[in-house]
Amino acid sequence: MSADRRHPDDPPPGFVESTGRGPFTRHNGPFFHLTTDDGFRHGFRVKDRHCNGHGIVHGGLLMAFADGLLGTAVWRAVKGPSLTVRMTSDFLSIGKPGDWIEGTATVTRATRTIAFVRGEVFVGKRIIMTADGVFKIMER
Repeated sequence: MSADRRHPDDPPPGFVESTGRGPFTRHNGPFFHLTTDDGFRHGFRVKDRHCNGHGIVHGGLLMAFADGLLGTAVWRAVKGPSLTVRMTSDFLSIGKPGDWIEGTATVTRATRTIAFVRGEVFVGKRIIMTADGVFKIMER
């Protein structure tokens, strides 16, 4: 049995697979999303292939995941596309194979051309990462 088959995707109820995110995200996924009246959440099940040599989820994957969270928050707030200008992240804990990792983000301020956003990534109730970003709002 392949290592990734030991950890089926098994998202929580209500989550559906995100299929329109582009080849990079599809290659690194699968990722899932849940939209509610008051926000959204993204998530994924940690596979062995998502981990570094220490057997914990790779920080680069978490950063890519968080970038998607922040971008989604901007999209929802401004109803259009944006590009990441800057993103900072703080790694507070770890994720391991089999963990369900989930996150969300909120725009804290937006002008006509720039949005500021903050996100959190969790395993259960434990925050494993925070991220802050500045996004350039693109013209349609």
